[in-house]
Amino acid sequence: YPRRYAPETQLSKFNLSEIEAMLESYTKVLFVRDPFQRLISAFMQGMGSSPSFSSFVQDVLDSGQHNAGVTWKPLVSLCRPCLVQYDYVVVFGFLKQELSHLLRRAGLPADSLLPEFTDTQVQWTYSWLSEQMFSELSLQQKKQLSHFYRRDLCAFPFSSSLLTD
Repeated sequence: YPRRYAPETQLSKFNLSEIEAMLESYTKVLFVRDPFQRLISAFMQGMGSSPSFSSFVQDVLDSGQHNAGVTWKPLVSLCRPCLVQYDYVVVFGFLKQELSHLLRRAGLPADSLLPEFTDTQVQWTYSWLSEQMFSELSLQQKKQLSHFYRRDLCAFPFSSSLLTD
């Protein structure tokens, strides 16, 4: 798509026909991650000033979806999967298989371009950590989080998420 604007121009600055033309001319890839794991990651990186994970989660819930930080905002509200037809959705935890497939489809040598992944170790670690952090939450917080991320849980394949229960 011929650019008439600076590369950093947001998609929302274009009119509908320009947006459609641009989106049709690109291969659209969406990277997604279990919302609970995103919360844990944000907490571990010190994104909030809360002393405990439970109080951090309460701060997130109290802020609401419209005021949520981009790090823990529901993905559906960030990437608009109902409006944008993504060609690929890559789920965190399956990066090696999915990126390898994606590169092959693009006609690129997958083996030489990918770094070494440790998906199995990462999945095990996040599974253990998720269970530990989840046990710190009250039943009400668990229900509120499931409601907060309900559209993400419906839109993406997070079948093993603790929030789907």
